[in-house]
Amino acid sequence: MQRREFFASALAAPLLADDEPRRVGVIGSGGRGRFLIDQFKEVGARVAAVCDIYQPNLRKGLEGASTGAKPFEDYRKLLEDRSLDAVVIATPDHWHSRMAIDAVEAGKDVYLEKPLAHKIDEGFALIAAVRRTRRILQVGTQRRSAEMFQRARLSMPELGDVRLVTSMWLNTQAGLTERSLEGPLDWKQWLGSAPPRELDAKRFFNWYYFWDYSGGLLVGQAAHMVDAIQWYMGSTQPAAVTCIGGRSNLAGAEVPETANLTIEYPENYLATFTLGYKTMRYNPFNDQMAQYHGSKARLDVGRESYALFPQSDAVEMKPSVDVKLPGSFSAATRSHIRNFLECTRTRKEPNAPVEAGQATNIVLCMAMESMRTGKRLKWNAAARRVES
Repeated sequence: MQRREFFASALAAPLLADDEPRRVGVIGSGGRGRFLIDQFKEVGARVAAVCDIYQPNLRKGLEGASTGAKPFEDYRKLLEDRSLDAVVIATPDHWHSRMAIDAVEAGKDVYLEKPLAHKIDEGFALIAAVRRTRRILQVGTQRRSAEMFQRARLSMPELGDVRLVTSMWLNTQAGLTERSLEGPLDWKQWLGSAPPRELDAKRFFNWYYFWDYSGGLLVGQAAHMVDAIQWYMGSTQPAAVTCIGGRSNLAGAEVPETANLTIEYPENYLATFTLGYKTMRYNPFNDQMAQYHGSKARLDVGRESYALFPQSDAVEMKPSVDVKLPGSFSAATRSHIRNFLECTRTRKEPNAPVEAGQATNIVLCMAMESMRTGKRLKWNAAARRVES
C-alpha cells in the first residue's frame, strides 16, 4: 500500500453520519487538551466550552476553541450545560474516573484520555456508571482506530501459538520543567482526591512524575503498548504483574523513567514492556516496537511500520510482509475521534470501550504497586482484588 493511498483512506470524507456538528466541551486545556481541541475541530466537531482551573490554560484553550465557546473554571458547571453532546477529559490521571462518572451521570458522552483511572476500583466504578447510563465512552488509546494497526492485526492468525510478546519504548528527555505560575490557579480543586499539599508549581507543571497523580512515562507509554497487546491477543485481565524500575534520573521526579514490566496472562503467554527514557534520541518512527513471537512466524509492530517474519533457518531473515509508513501516525488521533463522534450518533460501541480501558488500567495500577513494593502481584479476577 503506497503512503499516498494510506493517507487518502485515513482522511477520507464524509466524517460524520449527518451535517449537524457535535457540540463538545473540553475539561483540561493544557498541552494535550489544546491538541485535542484542534483535532476535534479538524474532524467537524464544535468545541463549544472549555474548562480549566489555571487561568492561562483556560485562556489558551478558548483561543483555540470554536467561536463563542463558553469558559468554565468548575467542570461540574460545564456538565450542567445541556447544549453539549459530549466532553473531552484531558486532566491529570487522578481526576479521570471522577470526571468521567460525573459526565455520564450528566448525560454526556465522553472521550477520556488514557489511562482510564489512577486506581483499580475507580475503573470498575466507571464501568458501572457508563453501562447504567448507556453513554458512549472512548478511551484515548488511538491505535485501535489507526488503519495500520488494524491491518497489522490481521496477520495474527499466521503466527501459530504465541507464548511471548516483547515490547519497548526508548527515547530520551530533559529534566522537569522549571516554571512559575503566570496566573490564578485553583490549587485545591486541582488536588481533588490527592493528598493535601501546599501550592507547588513544580508538582503542578510536572504532575506526570509524581505518584499522587500519575505513574509517569511507565503508565503513559505502557497504556498504549499494553492496550495494543491485549487487543491483538484477545486478553481482558492479567494473571500476575511484576515491575522493576531504576532510580529516577530526573532531578525532583518520584517516578523512574527506566523500568521493566512483565505480565503473566491466563491465556498462557507472557508479555514484557521495557521503558527507557534515558537512552539516545530516536526518530519517532523507530522509538517503539512490539514483537509477537509465534511458533510459525513473528509479527513486529512499530509506531508506523509492521513486518511479518515467517520461520526461517536463514542467517538473514526476510519478511513476507513489510510495511513502512513514516508520518502516518499523525492521523491516528483524528481517526479515533471520528470513531467516537460516529458512535455518539449510532450508539454503537467505540473502538476503545470502557472495559478495554479497565483491562489495561488493572495492569498499570498493579505495575505501579509492584514497582513501589518490590513484589510480584497476582490478580484475583473473581474477587476483583490484587494479592501478593
